[in-house]
Amino acid sequence: MAYWERIYHQRMTTAEDAVQRIRSGQRVFLTGNCSVPQTVLKALVQRARAGEIDNVEIVQVLTVGDAEYVSPDLEGRLRVNTLFISANVRQAVHEGRADFTPVFLSEVPGLFRQELPLDVALIHVSPPDEHGFCSFGVEVGITKPAAEAARVVIAEVNDRMPRTLGDSFIHVSKIDAFVPVSYNLPELPQGQPGEVQMRIAQHIAELIPDGATLQLGIGGIPDAVLYYLKDKRDLGIHTELFSDGVVELVEQGVITNERKTLHRGKIIVGFVLGSQRLYDFVDNNAMVEFHPTDYVNDPFVIAQNDNMVAINSAIEVDLTGQVCADSIGPKFYSGVGGQVDFIRGAARSKGGKPIIALPSTAKGGTISRIVATLKPGAGVTTTRNDVHYVVTEYGVAYLHGKTIRQRAEALIAIAHPDFRADLRREAKKLGFL
Repeated sequence: MAYWERIYHQRMTTAEDAVQRIRSGQRVFLTGNCSVPQTVLKALVQRARAGEIDNVEIVQVLTVGDAEYVSPDLEGRLRVNTLFISANVRQAVHEGRADFTPVFLSEVPGLFRQELPLDVALIHVSPPDEHGFCSFGVEVGITKPAAEAARVVIAEVNDRMPRTLGDSFIHVSKIDAFVPVSYNLPELPQGQPGEVQMRIAQHIAELIPDGATLQLGIGGIPDAVLYYLKDKRDLGIHTELFSDGVVELVEQGVITNERKTLHRGKIIVGFVLGSQRLYDFVDNNAMVEFHPTDYVNDPFVIAQNDNMVAINSAIEVDLTGQVCADSIGPKFYSGVGGQVDFIRGAARSKGGKPIIALPSTAKGGTISRIVATLKPGAGVTTTRNDVHYVVTEYGVAYLHGKTIRQRAEALIAIAHPDFRADLRREAKKLGFL
């Protein structure tokens, strides 16, 4: 038996035993997205409910699925500090039972080495290969740096976790406890884009040349954009995440990565969210390289991709070009994520195009998302100085190098027609026109 095999078997344990390593007052990292270690997390919650621990801080980014660990009855026992507000912890943040730390995704790994040192990391990996290396699977971006920074690492080892490639491995000697599990990862199937999203996507697709490298998120607009790229050639991917739509374009020969100027022939990604089809696609796929976010989201790395097209969303955009994407007024909704990282990286790319895309209205067409001024208390996710393209279903506004007057005119032109007159009046009152 190899040295690593002895370590692996010696450190094999139950979830209940593994979480005994977590003590009151410690900071614990929880891997997220579709990679939440469900069995170990359940054991931690049970231990907290039994009153065995208190004042444990759980640091996370985005998690998928139920979040029992933010239940009101666990207040004082477990407290989440999330670096991006996912839907399952949003109410707890709003009620003051959980915390939110704003940070660029590219800078999260640095937090674990400096401002947020970790006592324990709860991770989720594939079984070890013949050399004793486990893959972090579908979530590498934040989890690998966290595992490297934590003093204690507890891993669920799941035979259904894809073995993803790239800078995506951890040796069994670096893990303190292994909990064997076997369950399917949660899935986030794609929805069907609506008419407005399809119209936005058409405008975006016209901005994308053959050979471009794309950053895409998940949701209706990115899915719709992919639909309109089927006649393009030799597209590449460098993105913090992708979903099932990318798989289809790879299979159709549209995404080849052959004209990328960095990592030619490779899709570069931090994590994936999607269906089992996606998980099967990334398993042992040499085309796809997973890397930590301080590499994937580094604007200086992103900028090395010529013709880099970054597509990001917004809650509202004001007439000067300020973008709010993480709050509704003063109420925090999500987080900055990788938006600014990729907007700035694409702006510095040769031939790059940073794009902010959003429907022109919200709440069934009753309010405009192109606004004279951001709501009081709203955060500026991307500054007016960084914005180049803004796209709605009514067209494209190019703002870079434009005066405030020119910006206001361009943004009013892509606002919903029902709100253009009001926006023009407001712009005149503000001295923009």
